[in-house]
Order: sequence, then C-alpha cells, then structure tokens
Amino acid sequence: MMGGWTDQWNFAKKVTPRRALNALKIMSSYELSRSLQKPQIHGLPISISIEPTTSCNLRCPECPSGLRSFTRPTGMLNRDMFERVIDQLVPTLSYLTFYFQGEPYLHPQFLPMVSYASARGIYTATSTNGHYLKDEQARLTVESGLDRLIISIDGTSQDTYESYRVGGSLDKVIEGTENVIRWKKKLKAKTPHVIFQFLVVRQNEHQIPDVSALAKKLGVDQVVLKTAQVYDYKNGSPFIPTQDQYSRYQKNGDGTYAIKNEMYDRCWKMWHSCVITWDGKVVPCCFDKDGKYVLGDLSKNTFSEIWRGEAYGDFRASLFRSRSEIDICRNCTEGTYS
Repeated sequence: MMGGWTDQWNFAKKVTPRRALNALKIMSSYELSRSLQKPQIHGLPISISIEPTTSCNLRCPECPSGLRSFTRPTGMLNRDMFERVIDQLVPTLSYLTFYFQGEPYLHPQFLPMVSYASARGIYTATSTNGHYLKDEQARLTVESGLDRLIISIDGTSQDTYESYRVGGSLDKVIEGTENVIRWKKKLKAKTPHVIFQFLVVRQNEHQIPDVSALAKKLGVDQVVLKTAQVYDYKNGSPFIPTQDQYSRYQKNGDGTYAIKNEMYDRCWKMWHSCVITWDGKVVPCCFDKDGKYVLGDLSKNTFSEIWRGEAYGDFRASLFRSRSEIDICRNCTEGTYS
C-alpha cells in the first residue's frame, strides 16, 4: 500500500505564503495565550469542519446521527451560505473537512461544494460510510478534486461490520471503494487519497489484521485505526476493546473506567480549528456534537467577527480556568499538546 507521502506533498503544494503566515500567527497566538493564561488570537483557523447534513442512513450505537438523538435542529447545509463562508476564509484556510455528523453524500449538492472549495486551492477531505459511491458518484467524486476520502469500514465480514454499522452493507462499501479506485485509474487522477478508517471496538478488534489485507487487495492508499469514543464509559461498555492500545479508557482497581489522557487546562483546537453546523452555527470542536456551545451564527455575523468575538474569547478563557468543568471536554482525548 502507498503511504501518506503523496498525500502530504499534495497538501504542502496548496499551502500559499499567506496560509503559511496565518498558521504561524495561530501557533504563536496559542503559545502566547498559554504563557499569559489569557486568550490571544491573531489569524484565522488553519482548518475547519463544515457539516453537509445531520441525516444518516445507518444507526451506529455511539453516534447521535445514528441514534437520532439530536436536540439541535437537523437539516442540510445551504450552498449559498457555504460559498459565502469559503469566500471569507479562502486566503488563509488550508484544510477543509466536509463532515461533522451525518452522511455527507446524502446532501444533493455535496460534490459541487467540494468542487467549489477545491477550485480555490483548499485541501478538501470528507468521511463517509461508503454506501453512496455507485459508479456515477464515484466518478464525480474523483472529478470534484476531493483530496482525501475517508471510508469507514469497521469490520471485514458482514456480521462483524453490522454489529456497529447497524443497517449497513459491507458489500456496498467494498463496491464503492472499488468504484472510486477504478475511476482514479481511468482518469489518471492522483486524488482522492483513499483511507480505510477502522473504528476499533470489542466486536471487531480481532479483524484488525484483516482490514489491512483487504485494503491492499483493493488498492486503498492507507489504513487508519481509530479509537472509539464511548459516551457512558465509567461502568464499562460492550464496545470498549480488550486490547488496551486500542482503547481510550483504562480500567480502575474498583472495576470502573477512566479516560487515559490527562486533562490539561488548555486546548490547541480552540486556536487552529472550529466546526460549522449545517445551519451556520459555529461550535468549538467535533466533541460538541449536539451544538451546546454556540459561539456565533454565520447568518448574523461574518466568520471573523465570530472568531474574534466575545463568546469565543470567553470560551477560550474558560479552558485555562478549568477544562474539566466543561462537559464536552471530559470525554476528550484530543486537542492538547505539551
């Protein structure tokens, strides 16, 4: 299997001097903020995630989309609003993920929106359950300029796969993957970089070696093993793997579970990235799945006004006071670096 060097080079080619300068501003802002214990912000996000839709065809048991458990409104991203946001950010934005919750390919304008961002030199990525990659959609995916296609494949047999991807078909995922790879070859395209993402849970951990073999057979570029976030983990869960290296949680002496990572009072994500929901709400990160911490509304303000606004500043400041008191942070294994 090809490694990630081609993909990394593709990303590097899209980093303009202005985007590089913006990244330096953000990194220096974060370091200064840590030093002062007070948020400073210079520059705009290096990356954003935008949500095409909250709709999903599957019913995965640890996912709000799958459980249909949102308290926030559900719907589809407005294309005009999307283009307006991209136009505001295109000079400085390096990385754009078309995903938060839901299945992106259910949005009828998903690939035209990818094309819009790709044409402006932004590195584009998405994550899909792989059920909507029939021949025509696979061709359009390659032609859209999408740089990275993450396909969730959480099992190499149907029974294992559907134990988490409830309602899903492994055959459809494999067929869709084959379609994309065939069109890449036919169109002599270098993108998208195709990744099999394997969410490791107890039900599928025995198939970790098999997913690499399957990826190699199909011509997939890369396999990524991802640890699973479990919402009610404290008393254990049937989804927590038995292999410790694939679990976000560790077992305590009294039989309860705790998250492995330390809870530092800081978060790099609040400086370099953010999430935009389908209806234009700006929320801190991907752990705020229900949109509890709305920091701004793009139907009322520009992105820059929100990014530098009082609500964002207050949220960043709260991380330095006590990150453990913020509920979306308590089950987070990301966002910090020493």
